[in-house]
Amino acid sequence: MLRELLPTRQIPGDPRRRWFASTRCDLIVWLRDDESVLGFQLCYDKDEHEHALTWTSGGGFVHLRVDSGHNFPGTHKGTPLLLADGIFDAARILDLFRAESEALPPEYVALVIEKLQEFARSAHV
Repeated sequence: MLRELLPTRQIPGDPRRRWFASTRCDLIVWLRDDESVLGFQLCYDKDEHEHALTWTSGGGFVHLRVDSGHNFPGTHKGTPLLLADGIFDAARILDLFRAESEALPPEYVALVIEKLQEFARSAHV
């Protein structure tokens, strides 16, 4: 189940964010000064082939694969990168999010579900 990470590190100059994590997914929510949602990033399949769906009110959707920065023998792990990739299995991701979102604020749950459905319709998946 998604639980808030406290304290969440804030990046100077960026919108305030709240970060929720579980073993299966992460949800990062960016907030305006009035606490309304500016955007979010849902990272899922963390244990296998991680992907990130990002939505912002001004920029729309971006769906990317997370390359975790492979750790080759004798080297340090690299910085994770977001790369173009992907089929978006809307029904599976909706089920995953619903199962993980029980402890989230209801307004976040409603918005993320609405946007997942919208992305699925726009991507024709």
